[in-house]
Amino acid sequence: MNAPAVTDKRATGSAPDTSGRTADDNPVERTPVLIVGGGPVGLAVAGDLGWRGVECILIERGDGAISQPKMDLLGIRTMEFCRRWGIVDEVENAGYNRDHPQDYAWVSALSGGYEFGREPFPPPHDEPTPPQSPQHRERQPQNFFDPVIARFAARQASVSLRYRTELVAITEHEAHVSAQVRDLGTGRVRTIEANYVAACDGGGSRIRESLGIALPQDTVLTYTSNAIFRSDTLWQVADVRPGYRFIFIGLEGTWCTIVAVNGRDQFRFSLVGDGSRRMLDAQAVREAIVRAVGRPFDFEVLSIMPWTRREFVADRYGSRRIFLVGDAAHLNSPTGAFGMNTGMQDAVDIGWKLAARLQGWGGDRLLESYEAERRPVALRNVKEATANLERMLSPRTRKPPATLLDDTPEGEAARRAFGDTYTAMMKQEWFTIGIHLGYVYEGSPVIVPDGTPPPPDEVMTYTQTARPGSRSPHAWIAPGRSTLDLFGRGFVLLQFDRSVDVTPLVGAAGRCGLPLAVEPIDNADIAALHERRLVLVRPDGHVAWRGDHLPDDCHALVDRARGA
Repeated sequence: MNAPAVTDKRATGSAPDTSGRTADDNPVERTPVLIVGGGPVGLAVAGDLGWRGVECILIERGDGAISQPKMDLLGIRTMEFCRRWGIVDEVENAGYNRDHPQDYAWVSALSGGYEFGREPFPPPHDEPTPPQSPQHRERQPQNFFDPVIARFAARQASVSLRYRTELVAITEHEAHVSAQVRDLGTGRVRTIEANYVAACDGGGSRIRESLGIALPQDTVLTYTSNAIFRSDTLWQVADVRPGYRFIFIGLEGTWCTIVAVNGRDQFRFSLVGDGSRRMLDAQAVREAIVRAVGRPFDFEVLSIMPWTRREFVADRYGSRRIFLVGDAAHLNSPTGAFGMNTGMQDAVDIGWKLAARLQGWGGDRLLESYEAERRPVALRNVKEATANLERMLSPRTRKPPATLLDDTPEGEAARRAFGDTYTAMMKQEWFTIGIHLGYVYEGSPVIVPDGTPPPPDEVMTYTQTARPGSRSPHAWIAPGRSTLDLFGRGFVLLQFDRSVDVTPLVGAAGRCGLPLAVEPIDNADIAALHERRLVLVRPDGHVAWRGDHLPDDCHALVDRARGA
C-alpha cells in the first residue's frame, strides 16, 4: 500500500483537503493526541497518556490479533513501568508458563546431537530480583503482552482504541495535525484533528516515509524465516534438558534457533538466513525443523513468516507536532531483546512530555528534548544488538573445526574447546542490565548537569547513580515500597536533609503550574546512594537536577526542567 499523503501547511495554516467531501460526509473529530499503530509501544503511549488524564485516540489497521509474536522479553525497565501502571500481576499471569526453565543452550541437535554449552536461568516464577530494581525481567511474548497493555489502555476513561482503522492522509498545520482515517469495516473516511501525533506504525513506518525522514545506514543484516509450530512431544523426543532458547550449530556454523514461545507446546523456529532473500515453502520449513530436532516427531506448523532483520536509527524523530516512537524511529536485530523495550522507554518519555504541554505546564521547548534524549539511546542499543548478532553468527565466519561432530576423542576435545569459547562470548547477550537501566540522557536541554563525569556505559553490570540524566536509583523505603514508587505523576523533590528550606523551589513550581511533591527521606543509606541532599526527579523517573542547596534562581531551574 502506498504511504499516506503528508503535507505541511504550517506556513499558511490552511484547512485540510477533504477531496470534495462535504462536512457531513467527512465529519471532523478532535483529540489532543492521535496515536497511529496499536502494537505494544503504541498501546503504551495510549495507556500512559490516559493514566495521566490526557485524551487520545489510537488507530490500528489490524484487529489486534498476533499470529507471529515479534517480542517475548519484558526487560527490567519495562517491568518498572508496568509496576508504575499497576499491571505487574496481569503481566505475570498473561499466559507464559512461568515454571518453564529459561536456559540458553547451543547444540547440534535436540536429539542425538551434542550440547556445546549452556547458560542456565531459572523459570520466571523463580527469577531473583536484582538489588538495583524492585522488579525482574519477565517472559511474555507479544500475543500475551499486547492484550494486557491493551486492557490497561482501554481502562483509561480518556483513551479510545480503534482497530481496523487505517491512516489515509495526514497534514501538519501550525496549530494542529489533520488526519484522514478509514474504517476498514464500513469504508467510511473521516477526519481527526489532533494537537499532536505519535507515529507508532513500525519499522516500515508510512508516516516516517511521508515526512521524508532519512534512515542513515539502513542495513539488511539477514533475511530470516520464522515458523511457529506446536508439539506436545518435543521434550519427550529431545535428549537435552528443556530451556528457553536453543542455538543450532553445524559444520557450516550457526544456522537456526528454536525458542519456547509459551513454555508449553508452542515454539518459534527461526532459520537465520543471510544476505540472500529466500522464500521457503512449508515442506522446506518442516524438513529444517526435523533436522534441528534430530529425528522425526509429531508437530504442526501454525504459521510461517519471512522477515528482514534490519538495523537503522532515523536521522530525526519527527516534526513539530508528529513524533516517531518505537520501531518507527529505530530498528535492531532481536538479539538481546532491546527493540520493544527501547520503544517502551520512548513511550514513557514522549508520554509525560505531551501531557505536560497539553496540561499547560510544559514549556515551548520540552518536546524538542524527546529526540535529544531518546535518539542517542537508540544508537547505543542498535549497535549492541548487532554486536550480539555477530557473536551468535561467529561460527559462520570462524568455522567450527571439522571434527566438531565426530564421535571420537578428537571430536570431544573440539566440542569442549568450541563450547567454552562460545559460552564465554555469548554472556554479553544474556546479561544486559546495563543496557536496560544504565541509559543516561547526557546533554539533554532539560537536564541540569552537576559537573560530575558520566559513569561508564556498561552492558553486563549497572551501578546506580543519581547523577542528572540518569534513572533515579531504587532503594526500599518500606517493605514492598521502592523509591521508584514515588515517581510518575509529576516532579518529585527527594529531600534528604529537612533543614534545607525548599519553599523557594515549591513556590517557583507553583507559579507555573509544574506539579511538584516534596518527599523527605530520613535514611542515611538512601541519602548516600543519591550523594546530594536534594534530588529533583522528573515524571519519567530520571533525575533533572541535584544539589546540596537550592540554586539562587529557582525559577530558572524550574523553567529548564520543564523546557520553557
